[in-house]
Amino acid sequence: MNLSETGEARVRGYLFVLGQSLKSFLPRAVVMDAVQELESHIRERIAEVEPEPDERTALERVLQEIGMPQRVAQAYSAEITIEEAITTGRVAPTLRAFWNLATTSLLGFFPALGLLLGYLLGFGSLVTALMKPIFPNNTGVLVVDGVPKGFGVFSPLPPGGEVWGGYWIMPIMIAIGLAVLILTQRFATAFLVWWRARRGKSDTLSSWSAQ
Repeated sequence: MNLSETGEARVRGYLFVLGQSLKSFLPRAVVMDAVQELESHIRERIAEVEPEPDERTALERVLQEIGMPQRVAQAYSAEITIEEAITTGRVAPTLRAFWNLATTSLLGFFPALGLLLGYLLGFGSLVTALMKPIFPNNTGVLVVDGVPKGFGVFSPLPPGGEVWGGYWIMPIMIAIGLAVLILTQRFATAFLVWWRARRGKSDTLSSWSAQ
């Protein structure tokens, strides 16, 4: 289907909203390339359609099948961030990918929560090790009335509470922290690989808009 000026204006409007939506999910440096890629797919889809009963009806049907631009932008950005997280293995892309999944899918919310807890536990262990020389009497395992309640830096101590552990806890906390962070990152990468395989790796608009 060859578009008239009115049809071109409708497509440009759709692409404008799509570009603005992508800016909410992706760095500005990659938004232009993303819009160009999506525009290419959209125009390929339009070219395959016959303008019956008229151009406007046919065009609106195509755009409706593609999906709302906000939804397409959200799904496309999720695919990009997941791919970056899997390829690089870095923490920042992994966090962005899980944040995207947590805000767009119930299935992604609980793994994202687990990822957050894993990072907090890992970094908390490292911070505890670093704080021991600074607050030696307040850093370690908190015991209240003989019952362990947690570990970290505690000031002031609760009634009946005391901190157990000398400087020997530093290497233990460092080892625990690093182990938890490594395992958390590996879990995150494995989950993202599973997620990508589950939904199928595709570069079609139907896969982006169907999420």
